Amino acid sequence: MSDHAPAWPIYKRLLGYAGRYWPLLTAASIGMVFEALAGGAFVQLMDPLVNRGFVNPEPKMAVLLPLAIIALFIIRSIATFVTDYGMARAGRSVVRDLRQEILGKYLRMPSRHFDTESVPAMVSRLNFDTEQVTQAGTDAVKAIVTDGLTIAYLLGIMVYTSLKVTFAMLLITPLIGVLVWYVGKRYRRISRGIQEGMGDLAQTAEQSLAAQQDVKVYGAQGFELSRYSKLVDRMLRLNMKVETTRAGSSALVQMLAASALAAIVWVATREALQGRIDAGEFVALMTAMMAIIPSLRRVTNVQAVIGRGVAAAERIFAVLDSVEEGDAGKVALSRARGELVFDRVSLRYAEDDGDARHALRDISFSARPGTVTAIVGRSGSGKTSLVRLVPRFYEPSSGAITLDGVPLRDYRLADLRRQIALVGQRVMLFDDSIGANIAYGSEASPDALRAVAEAANAWEFIERLPQGLDTPIGENGSLLSGGQRQRLAIARAMLKDAPILILDEATAALDTESERLVQDALNRLMPDRTTLVIAHRLSTIEHADQVLVLDQGELVEQGTHAELLARGGLYAHLHRMQFREASP
Repeated sequence: MSDHAPAWPIYKRLLGYAGRYWPLLTAASIGMVFEALAGGAFVQLMDPLVNRGFVNPEPKMAVLLPLAIIALFIIRSIATFVTDYGMARAGRSVVRDLRQEILGKYLRMPSRHFDTESVPAMVSRLNFDTEQVTQAGTDAVKAIVTDGLTIAYLLGIMVYTSLKVTFAMLLITPLIGVLVWYVGKRYRRISRGIQEGMGDLAQTAEQSLAAQQDVKVYGAQGFELSRYSKLVDRMLRLNMKVETTRAGSSALVQMLAASALAAIVWVATREALQGRIDAGEFVALMTAMMAIIPSLRRVTNVQAVIGRGVAAAERIFAVLDSVEEGDAGKVALSRARGELVFDRVSLRYAEDDGDARHALRDISFSARPGTVTAIVGRSGSGKTSLVRLVPRFYEPSSGAITLDGVPLRDYRLADLRRQIALVGQRVMLFDDSIGANIAYGSEASPDALRAVAEAANAWEFIERLPQGLDTPIGENGSLLSGGQRQRLAIARAMLKDAPILILDEATAALDTESERLVQDALNRLMPDRTTLVIAHRLSTIEHADQVLVLDQGELVEQGTHAELLARGGLYAHLHRMQFREASP
């Protein structure tokens, strides 16, 4: 979405979300009308209060006027409650809807998007931007409607009382209008910078805290604090620009209003000298003018809220309008046999400057059900890129991938991914119980959970925990060791029972004992499946049915472990290097 997109279409679209809650908004609107009417009626009481209560006192006014004042404020209190509740409920509901839509949208976006936008920036949109939106959608609307009606009503009273006096005040109004327009434009520009800065702020803080051990070891606390301080200072400057603009515009509105008030007094006194205004009418005019001033100031200040809201909505709608993962497949798939074929597959990643680099080039191989295909190569050779193509996290730039003879893109995306279980080096666990993490995305009985935990060699540590399967594991399994987290991931994959298994260096970061337990669990998981293994330790793939050796995105060797050693090529070289490293 363009930085110069007009504000009204964005704001109109935002208000469309609030329109879903029209009963609440209708009740709130009625409350606003009564709130404004009650305020205007109080001003109208000034005439009888002065003329019939003091100048020419009438006995009945001593009773009627107090009762009228009480009645007006009871009406206004009820109207204010209805307005505030209705607008707050509608506003919070819009926030809930937007947060659900944004998270759902992020989860449907292609993996390429997550290569360019940081997770803290996404969280900032979910949390911070949506809060700015609700203020623009509720608080701002309430101020505009209630104060707008109040201003209109009071102006009506003034016109009815004295056209000349009102005209004196209206001479100042165009200047206030120009001020409101300028302030709104400035608020929107500054607010966009604030919201972008919040994402950077969250990202920097999260990186520093997540890497706190490295920060301490390298003595980089000062560096991290300096980097964070620069962003904090920038946010301070931007927020002070907002506050300076708000305070300056508010002060200017008050000066303009004071000028209008002085003009009213000058004209009104001349009218009074000529007998065209009595004391009660003059007090009503002055009361109306004094009541209009705070309403004008609030209407001016609401531009800050609207500016922040429009800037936030612009960022939110940019997400909601983003392209989702392609899912044009029509072929249903209950359970695949698992025959994977890569036919001259290439993959290009886009660079920031618009160019693209090849991650894979002309890869061809087949993987049959019940076999293990190991994928090896130096760092950056394209191993992970290759397996990412199977669940369609990325789409090939050229060539074709088929599953059971059908191109992957022809399958429904959800059906395709249901055929795949993934166990990576970096296990993603959730801040929940052990049982909930094993059963993630599915329903399973305690007996089924125990069975897969035993098969994954995880039960031996689960049964020692005080709450067993119900034991919380902390954020990303922080209360477990690396080997324990891997075994939970294997148990999860076993429970899914998918015909295709992808192992992405699942034992690379484990100690010898944990590796033995994990490898034993994997040996139970792999039979009767099509298994793709990214291997760092070549000793773990000696019994693979075939080994693919990648180098700079190309398939340079293919064969069994023994064949590739005998060939004396890159695989044999990598094997010798690891053997030397492992030798005492």
